[in-house]
Amino acid sequence: PTLEGWQISPFYQPAREVGGDFYDFFELPEERLGLVVGDATGKGVPAALVMASARSMLRAVAQASDYSPGDVLERVNDALVPDIPPNMFVTCFYAILDSRSGSMSFANAGHDLPYVWHSGEAQELRARGMPLGLMPQTSYEENEIILGAGESALFYSDGLVEAHDPQRDLFGFPRLRGLVAEHGKQGSLEEALLEELYSFVGEGWEQEDDITLLTLRRATARS
Repeated sequence: PTLEGWQISPFYQPAREVGGDFYDFFELPEERLGLVVGDATGKGVPAALVMASARSMLRAVAQASDYSPGDVLERVNDALVPDIPPNMFVTCFYAILDSRSGSMSFANAGHDLPYVWHSGEAQELRARGMPLGLMPQTSYEENEIILGAGESALFYSDGLVEAHDPQRDLFGFPRLRGLVAEHGKQGSLEEALLEELYSFVGEGWEQEDDITLLTLRRATARS
């Protein structure tokens, strides 16, 4: 989507022809935007089928009424539980951005914590909640932040932090957080992260998991 005063940059690279990662955007009333990043367990076709089902449910529920992020995840979870295959689940981070004020409310269903670049530091966006599809009648904590001028947020999947070098060392959360703090002010955070990733894993790297990056940046000044 195109939002005045905002830059949205997605990147998606599946480990196979199809994968279980997903991201999506839902246009909501009053210049608000729903953003979701998720990851179905596994890879290939089984994960892709669960991903597609979860994504469709999220879109339907998010646009059906003025539900909060926690309400959306709760309703989607209850719908997924009866149908999801055994030993599978979906992690998911869902946020609603008010593009005018910069306010962003969010809830998290067991997904890796996003980071917000603020004054040279990378801060975690924390909200507790179980992955989707594991247990019925689960509630999801909601929190809210305000993205100021020039600030950015990074949403991602675990394929990035779980990538490893030839010595089997993981890329890891500390490295990612440090990179967000260092490069978060730039307009090409995802490029810096990918450059560091490819340098870390080395030549001949065989990607084992889907990788999704989604950066959201507020302009320094609105026109």
